[in-house]
Amino acid sequence: MDSNTVKIIIEIIHYLFFIYAFGAVLSYIILSVISAVETISYMKKNSFVNYKEIMSSTISPSISIIAPAYNENLNIVENVRSLLSNHYVNYDVVIVNDGSKDDSLERLIKAYDLVKIDYLVNQKIQTKPLRAGVFKSTNPAFEKLIVVDKQNGGKADALNMGLNISKSKYVACIDVDCLLLEDSLQKLVKPFLEATDNKIIAAGGVIRIANSCIIKDGKLLDINFPKKIIEQAQILEYLRSFLLGRMAWSKLNGLLVISGAFGMFDKKVAIEVGGYDTNTVGEDMEIIVRMRRFMEEKKEKYRVAYIPDPLCWTEAPDSYKILISQRNRWTRGTIETLKKHKKLAFNPKYHNLGLLSYPYWLIFERFAPIFEVIGFIYFGILIALNQVKWDYTLAFFILAYLFAVLFTITAIFSEELTYHQYKKKGTGFKLILMSFLEPIVFHGFILYAAVKGNIDYFFNKKKKWGAMERKGLVKTESI
Repeated sequence: MDSNTVKIIIEIIHYLFFIYAFGAVLSYIILSVISAVETISYMKKNSFVNYKEIMSSTISPSISIIAPAYNENLNIVENVRSLLSNHYVNYDVVIVNDGSKDDSLERLIKAYDLVKIDYLVNQKIQTKPLRAGVFKSTNPAFEKLIVVDKQNGGKADALNMGLNISKSKYVACIDVDCLLLEDSLQKLVKPFLEATDNKIIAAGGVIRIANSCIIKDGKLLDINFPKKIIEQAQILEYLRSFLLGRMAWSKLNGLLVISGAFGMFDKKVAIEVGGYDTNTVGEDMEIIVRMRRFMEEKKEKYRVAYIPDPLCWTEAPDSYKILISQRNRWTRGTIETLKKHKKLAFNPKYHNLGLLSYPYWLIFERFAPIFEVIGFIYFGILIALNQVKWDYTLAFFILAYLFAVLFTITAIFSEELTYHQYKKKGTGFKLILMSFLEPIVFHGFILYAAVKGNIDYFFNKKKKWGAMERKGLVKTESI
């Protein structure tokens, strides 16, 4: 191959990388602008809402909070108390103990005066069978609590058991290690109540990281900024994702995922599509895509709603081993969902779902880590061939770095100007400082986890969930 041919190939590859990078940057800018406009609009409208009416009205729709639990003895009692302290009037809490090997069930029985009851489970969705059975409290203070003990089948199977147990119109699926704020249900049910022409099939809100926060009696008392870089970086990730991404996709009716940590669903639609898929590790994304596909094929008008309110606080990984395991699973879940629903790709029959959402996730989420690794390999080849234009290269890396920092700072300011959860002196400065460090000290681990997820998906056929080991949230003693 002569030198002219090599130069032509290099130029073509340069243009392809430029087009991809330009498309990614442009999409981020557009999404952040749409998110900002929509958030301002939401907050203006929300200032006139009387949530006390939704909270206290006896005609408010019934909601079941479904929380799967597996070896959660560190947080189980405290977090169930959090779920029971919700101010919504017409709800119950279904804890599904998914074959835990620790003493989670025993702790619940002791803390909430539980006794086994006869309970007919309507098996609309096939699940693993019951183990110890269904429990209710003898204490009237905990009458809203139902505890189900079943054989282990994984998170999706436990959620399906919750769908079978629930008698409510809507279900709010939550990770049992999460802390639900007291007004979360009335805020998240609001889009369902407001819907007129479009049926709301699911809704989600902002998830925040509770590491280092102080909790008492299931209530969030004090919000602290964690000291570990790994936890600080995840806070920035969550701010970008929830404040500058999902709000825009909701406006475009293109949202493909509601966080598994906390989301609300129309139970009828969730059951009609067969519940959660037990054969994927990304069940939270997959069920949203399947419900959307189902509504598109029925030719019914629908929306997946999203609100910018911080509704739920969760424990994030505090070690790189656990973080990599978690992100590995997220990558595999994305691949599985996109592959399972590949019929949607660029298909005008599915409108925004097929022409906008699916292509975006395929190109800028699914393939992003692959393109990034290819870019590094290509850069190494250019160095070996002595074909690097160092002035161009340096300018490219500086611009990419500065854009990443600026995008994160935009998310920080969006948080400060809206719900301003981190109020302690100096926290804003720490967030901005971390925005400069994150691309350097944290992004490499995320990229490694995504690449490992791809390798595991294609070459390791044994399905791994990826354990999230809990350290327990910071609690004060009950008085």
